Amino acid sequence: MQQATNPRLPAILVVTLVAACAISLLSFGVRSAFGLFTAPLSADAGVSREVYALAIAIQNLAWGLTQPFAGFVTDRFGPRRVMVGGALLYSLGIVGLAFAATPAQIYATAGVLAGVGMGGASFTTAVAALGRLMPESHRSWALGLGTAAGSLGQFVIVPITQSLVDASGWRAGAWLMAAAVAAIVVAAVFVRGDSSDKGASTTSAPSAGHLQILATAFAHPSYLLLVFGFFVCGFQLAFITTHFPAYLMDRGVPGAVASWAIAMVGLFNVVGAYLAGVLGGRDGSKKWLLSGVYWARGAVLVAFVLTPVSTASILLFGAGMGLLWLSTVPLTSGLVATFFGTRYMATLFGFVFLSHQVGSFFGVYAGGYFYERTGRYDAVWWLCIGLSIFAALVNLPIRERMSQRFDRLVAA
Repeated sequence: MQQATNPRLPAILVVTLVAACAISLLSFGVRSAFGLFTAPLSADAGVSREVYALAIAIQNLAWGLTQPFAGFVTDRFGPRRVMVGGALLYSLGIVGLAFAATPAQIYATAGVLAGVGMGGASFTTAVAALGRLMPESHRSWALGLGTAAGSLGQFVIVPITQSLVDASGWRAGAWLMAAAVAAIVVAAVFVRGDSSDKGASTTSAPSAGHLQILATAFAHPSYLLLVFGFFVCGFQLAFITTHFPAYLMDRGVPGAVASWAIAMVGLFNVVGAYLAGVLGGRDGSKKWLLSGVYWARGAVLVAFVLTPVSTASILLFGAGMGLLWLSTVPLTSGLVATFFGTRYMATLFGFVFLSHQVGSFFGVYAGGYFYERTGRYDAVWWLCIGLSIFAALVNLPIRERMSQRFDRLVAA
């Protein structure tokens, strides 16, 4: 592969890469399992699916709102303490969910507490840390690898959690997820880049205020287009992750098949995300790759909606969506680095990710809203298809070059 011709990474960066990949695996794997609770938790707690959908929508929004602040702290002081603090809150939120009995308690635990924790201990923070620390020769490859690790977590953790839910109930699954998130604390110790690390680049004082940095970034048209496009990614992924298992159960599909469909997404996204990172590191255009991902998503969604539900169609859908699932992340984060460099990578990608999570909020809540009123998810599936077309088109005018205005501001 292309990376074979590049100089070897220093050992300390290899350790950081492995630790960041472990964090991505655990965090995103657990995040992908929340949808397994939609039907059993709703029945056990005596609440509608709309209640649980709103909790997960709040979770996504809280994650998105926290991410820019987590990015600011990461850029200023390094990622380690952000990840540790986030993991503790994330785990506490899942533990709280296991004891929740009312809508308010579900909103507070699975929604606010877990969502804020994700802002610090998410695969997004791990990816941003890699983009900040890795040399340019290995950056796109490392971003793809870190994203692919999250998908591997989805493949591993979701079926195990489903097995535990089937055997011992959804609360047992929640305890397993909380333990997996707590393990992030150990992995975070090995992530380089805190201001206490010898030679860490985060010790340098910023050359411009963060408000000035943000104002300049949001005045850059290509950055805004990237923000708009990533909204669609969040809408689609959150809707499918949260409602797909329940959608299949409504059609008489066993829970094991539904969980394996989500796992297939994770397995094939290991390939898709890694390839996106490798291809994004070559001389070709990231924006064309990104647009192609959204066109392909739309095609996969159309094929699934128009095909009768069967085990084969479910697993093929999981595989097809998996190839396209998080392949947007290394390309999107790579474009942020193209526009603005890596000094403020975590902060600026954090705001792009906020758009993703606003989309996630609406995707999750739309699923619950339409289901409670129509008993079906059809309208949201077609909305996902329309949004794919929008995202494919909105990425095309992006200009892949450094913002000269931003470059002058940072250098001043």
